[in-house]
Amino acid sequence: MRRRDRLYAWVRRHPLVPDAAMACALLITVVVLSASAYDPGWAHAALGAVMCAALVFRRVRPVASFAVLAGCGLVQWATGLPLTPAGVLLLIGLYSVSGYGPRWASRAGLAVGFLGVALAATRDYPIAEWGVQTFVASVVSLSAVVIGSWAMGDVRRVRQAYVVELVERAHQAERERDQRAVIAAAEERARIAREMHDVVAHNLSVIVVQADGGRYAAAQDPQAAADALKTIGETGRGALAEMRRLLGVLRTTDDEDGDEQATVRNPQPGLGSLPELVTSVRQAGLPVEFDVAGPPRPLPPGPSLALYRVIQEALTNALKHAGPAARAQVRLAFDTDRLTARVTDDGRGAAAPSDGLGQGLVGMRERMAMYGGTVTAGPASGGGWRVEVAMPYGERE
Repeated sequence: MRRRDRLYAWVRRHPLVPDAAMACALLITVVVLSASAYDPGWAHAALGAVMCAALVFRRVRPVASFAVLAGCGLVQWATGLPLTPAGVLLLIGLYSVSGYGPRWASRAGLAVGFLGVALAATRDYPIAEWGVQTFVASVVSLSAVVIGSWAMGDVRRVRQAYVVELVERAHQAERERDQRAVIAAAEERARIAREMHDVVAHNLSVIVVQADGGRYAAAQDPQAAADALKTIGETGRGALAEMRRLLGVLRTTDDEDGDEQATVRNPQPGLGSLPELVTSVRQAGLPVEFDVAGPPRPLPPGPSLALYRVIQEALTNALKHAGPAARAQVRLAFDTDRLTARVTDDGRGAAAPSDGLGQGLVGMRERMAMYGGTVTAGPASGGGWRVEVAMPYGERE
């Protein structure tokens, strides 16, 4: 901030100091000279001193300050004291009440100014003595001075109101920006939590199933145990690759020119990765049939990833809860206006044990809701469990 701006800011915070300095200068240059040039001098000096004291509070107490100034002017008129250069103090008070006082006080100050014009013209320029032309000229000239002082204060009021509105808008924009940042951070945390849940839950489920199977088969079929360990290793490496892709979304890097920041987004899985997903679940011990109906059509990356994660979660749940002899089926149907997916199994269904802590179904619905899709899950009519997904083509605005 420049030195001048700091000075202005200090003056706005301490208005009494500059107003007191101005009042002292007016007391010396206007009131003292008026008192020495007009009789009786003591009366002009006393009124001038009171008026200068009132000007000290012209910004912090504009209504009271103008009331004191108007009262001094009325005393001057009532006692027959002539107009002096100290009358400029009344104009300063009118400007102050117009610029710093409430709206009603500004209008009342203008009315008081017109009243003062009428009283001064009637006393100092009576028609009988000066004539109509002089009287009218004095009224017009004094009214112009009053209107000018009031108008300058009103302009100051409008400008200050405009500045306050701009400052409030700037503060509101900052608050909205902060709120948007908080909301965006919360959404990003939720998205990352869903991705972490899908990646970790699926791969750990495969690893646990293979580890249990390998432990039981080690004594009788060493080759089966070796195959289980191989699957565990491949699944673990796949899980690490998924985690690296997920963490890569969080990284930012400068472009070559250093003007923008670009988010490094490694390729995410989608519908094209479903065969590998089905293969990994089969290797984990759950027989899965994969069927596609209708001519396939490409999807945007967001909906494709969301649908992949929903099918992954459904197969992970079947792997954990359907039972050792269960079978599963994944069916995609590319209809004219939407894509539907169904994941079913013939396992335990509603009788499957659950710890009640899973967030899988909630995550499915959240993912599909982002793109206008729906998720229905529950026991199948012939036994087992089913998950049905319907999603329109394209991303929702």
